[in-house]
Amino acid sequence: MLNFEDAIPAKPYAPAAPQPVSAALTGIHDTRRIRAEDKRIINGQADVNQLVPFKYKWAWQKYLDACANHWMPQEVNMNRDIALWKDANGLTEDERRIVMRNLGFFSTADSLAANNISLGTYRHITAPECRQYLLRQAFEEAIHTHAYQYIVESLGLDEGEVFNMYHEIPSIRDKDEFLIPFIDTLCDPNFHTGTPENDQRLLRSIIVFACIMEGIFFYVGFVQILALGRMNKMVGAAEQYQYILRDESMHLNFGVDLINQIKMENPHLWTAEFRNEIAGLLKKAVELEYAYAEDTMPRGVLGLNASMFKEYLRFIANRRCQQIGLDQLYPGASNPFPWMSEMIDLKKEKNFFETRVTEYQSGGALNWD
Repeated sequence: MLNFEDAIPAKPYAPAAPQPVSAALTGIHDTRRIRAEDKRIINGQADVNQLVPFKYKWAWQKYLDACANHWMPQEVNMNRDIALWKDANGLTEDERRIVMRNLGFFSTADSLAANNISLGTYRHITAPECRQYLLRQAFEEAIHTHAYQYIVESLGLDEGEVFNMYHEIPSIRDKDEFLIPFIDTLCDPNFHTGTPENDQRLLRSIIVFACIMEGIFFYVGFVQILALGRMNKMVGAAEQYQYILRDESMHLNFGVDLINQIKMENPHLWTAEFRNEIAGLLKKAVELEYAYAEDTMPRGVLGLNASMFKEYLRFIANRRCQQIGLDQLYPGASNPFPWMSEMIDLKKEKNFFETRVTEYQSGGALNWD
């Protein structure tokens, strides 16, 4: 029996052996005050727990803008959508197919994006301002997944059918299977940056998620649901998609800034061979998203048809190339949906679909930048 009155022999003090520090805690043992010029987006040595002094003020501003644009799905009234969906003559079969396929893709896509941020990208970024935005972005991805669940629940859809479409519907599965290897790279616990090869792997994955997933793979669905809203159909769902489009536009812009900053700090990564590889990935993404457009829209509907999306996707791909410093892939491609630019750029006090009088914001003007 332990006797607390027994003397316990004292052990001589020995300092603990230093433990390896995760990249997530870079600089934690450096007690010096940090300087802004010591910070780097990747492979930095400054303490990641000290937000200031700011070096990447653009990242902090995007964080503030995202917070000002906060919204929650359950505040959107779905009554008109529910009545329309339950009305046998409310929507055509083609329109219902668009809604179902959209929910099938997006309901898991934003979870994949959130996992990529929280389990992958975040731990490899060593600038705390950028990490701050990534935390906000991950939360917004959760809000988006919540929004799709809210729409599914409101309409009384089969949750298993919708959420499992990314396994069951080839046009959805093919897009996700394209993305998953890039998630696996960043989430691998044995993957670390610090070599040109691995730094390129990180940069490649960031480009795929910013410019392809959020910058190409979401846009057929956005056009389709927002086109329904423009026809005064599924306005509650369309309002939520409008907020999601606003959020995703900011995610894309942050990703582009992150990519270009990494390039500036590590110009040796941006080789001709690497640029050609990225161009090939963008071309493949256009093919996959066009196949999705054909699947979701086998016939013309809402004044749209699949062939219009071929031009639109080429137009978007050119824009993504320009944003990260690549030559256009499809010279002369034009935008067949100019109203989408208005949806992204328009700053209003009232929602486009007028289902709410006040804008979803905690403060400030609607900001898409």
